[in-house]
Amino acid sequence: MNKPLPKEDLEHVLAHTRPLWEQLRGGRIFVTGATGFFGVWLLETFAYANSALNLGASLVGLSRDPAAFYAKVPHLAGESSITLHRGDVRDFEFPEGAFTHVIHAGTTSGAPVPPAEMLDTIIRGTQRTLDFSVASGAKRFLFVSSGAVYGKQPPEMTHIPETYSGAPDSMDPNSAYGEGKRVGELLCSMAHQEHGLETTIARCFAFVGPHLPLDAHFAIGNFIRDAMRGEPIRVNDGTPYRSYLYAADLAVWLWTILFKGLVCHAYNVGSDQEITISQLAETVASELGGAVQPLEISSDKPNASPSRYVPDTSKSKRLMLRISETSLEKSILKTSEWLKLSKMNHEC
Repeated sequence: MNKPLPKEDLEHVLAHTRPLWEQLRGGRIFVTGATGFFGVWLLETFAYANSALNLGASLVGLSRDPAAFYAKVPHLAGESSITLHRGDVRDFEFPEGAFTHVIHAGTTSGAPVPPAEMLDTIIRGTQRTLDFSVASGAKRFLFVSSGAVYGKQPPEMTHIPETYSGAPDSMDPNSAYGEGKRVGELLCSMAHQEHGLETTIARCFAFVGPHLPLDAHFAIGNFIRDAMRGEPIRVNDGTPYRSYLYAADLAVWLWTILFKGLVCHAYNVGSDQEITISQLAETVASELGGAVQPLEISSDKPNASPSRYVPDTSKSKRLMLRISETSLEKSILKTSEWLKLSKMNHEC
């Protein structure tokens, strides 16, 4: 049973999005992926803004298991402005009534699934959500995409811009996620062309904050888990470059792109402050205690350039989106403190 998000984070999101919420006054928004990492932040920040500004808006979130979600975040069960709609993103029954906005954040990136299922879920889920948006009369649509659409970032490119026309390797089944998101973006453009739906796209990179899974493929989540357990932080390969945006800023950026982003434009969402995985592990150890345990790995390309996954955020800055004062070190501490409080709440 998890605690509510820190009030200072909810206030941060509202402070940086306050004028934009007028678009949702009296409106109704549908959110897929409502019970995941991104989804919980969207639901809680919506509820906070809706109450603080007396918007009179409502939100319907798609969930495979509403009861399990409410057991995890019981404070949302009593939120009258939010209801959950049971269904799979690929074939859910359309909720009744009209909607003004839609955020499609449903995916399977947090859990290991076969590539064919991953691809099917993303493509069919996106098409189903677009069809629903048109049928419900929605005006604005945000597709939560990924930096994976660019494929492998060239080592000489320190920060990858939206203009880069690279792509995932179509011969690699592990490209299913990135290829699915590419197709999803194309479907969004087609929906705008055919139906006039105002589609916007957020290409998300890496994040840290409350509700981040600690047992998935997210390095920073695994490192925080190891440190909080008092175990060595295990690093398989410390050479790749990554960057991390705190989840409160993520929420600011997603809401801003929904309300203010240019139609059929993609925006990179993430931090442009790069760090190697080794440096990340050392930072987590420094903030939370513990030691780093690098693992020896063999490579048939010992002199290969390290991989990079770092966005150029110049375009997002045109929407006045910035990285807040929440540093990586503070983000790690805030995440661990929230996890400790949630654990204590569960034990009580």
